Amino acid sequence: MNAPASSALRDDRRDDSFAVPSAHLATTRDLGIRSLQLGIAALQEASAAFQGRLGAAFEEAVQTILQSKGRVIVSGIGKSGHVGRKIAATLASTGTHAFFVHPTEASHGDLGMIARDDVIIALSWSGETAELSDLVGFSRRFSIPLVAITRNGESTLGRAADVLLELPRVRESCPHDLAPTSSSLIQLALGDALAVALLERRGFTSARFHTLHPGGTLAARLKTVQQVMHGPQDMPLVSETALMSEVLIEIAARRYGCVGVTDAAGRLVGIVTDGDLRRHMGPALLDTPVSAVMTRDPITVEPHKLAQAALELMNRRLITAVFAVADGRPVGIVHVHDLLRAGIA
Repeated sequence: MNAPASSALRDDRRDDSFAVPSAHLATTRDLGIRSLQLGIAALQEASAAFQGRLGAAFEEAVQTILQSKGRVIVSGIGKSGHVGRKIAATLASTGTHAFFVHPTEASHGDLGMIARDDVIIALSWSGETAELSDLVGFSRRFSIPLVAITRNGESTLGRAADVLLELPRVRESCPHDLAPTSSSLIQLALGDALAVALLERRGFTSARFHTLHPGGTLAARLKTVQQVMHGPQDMPLVSETALMSEVLIEIAARRYGCVGVTDAAGRLVGIVTDGDLRRHMGPALLDTPVSAVMTRDPITVEPHKLAQAALELMNRRLITAVFAVADGRPVGIVHVHDLLRAGIA
């Protein structure tokens, strides 16, 4: 929520190097580039502020959340509210229990959603958002840690906070320096920085990320080989004492374009592919021992590895199927078509 600043303040903040050309001089592309440049400049100012008080406060905010036994409640109104919703969503999806509470709804009963063990993050660019007053008062009354994200440390919100994340005063990319643009950007970036620092400190893994993102492209990229492979009952396998006639039958029946060869202990010792058949084609092929045709020490993958890694391996080695092996024994097989169906390729 960006309260209008005084004209004097606006004049003090103006930087002629970012002046937008008049409409008849600037192209639409120029205006877009200038907006992006102002956003980048705002992010650079926020990054520089981390060398001082903002960096120390950031560490304190992360520690406060890590030590909390409850959840993180994020609140704000207007553009700060929209940013707050995104921050809460990012925290929740990266291992920090968080949700957004609208400050007006908080004043009409939703304060009951907040417990003593929680941490509140309140966003207000001006720090004087009236709608936050009941939430702030509630946090003070019940000693609930309050983290403030604002540009004004001397504001009502800034003075009430246990942890003050005071952002630098940046120029909005709006030509009138009024519409929340650059300010919203650095609020959002700070929220992302909090989420990333917390997930690092919590040891949040890609496997856990997959648990919280079971749908969509992200989930597909985080699937393991074990989740997409065909199990033991579907594997094309023959013994190393078999003849090539058995191999041909197995290749035709399983349709993976290959057959694995195992020793007496069940270990994978070789593979025969369609290409091997073509290279050894001849009148005596059917009576030839598989050991004379197979490729020894075949390419394999571990079942717990990401399926994306298996795809990269297949592309790199120019193969269409690979056996999953644990302790030297085949436990499954994955074909490139399986990866395509899973949305990984």
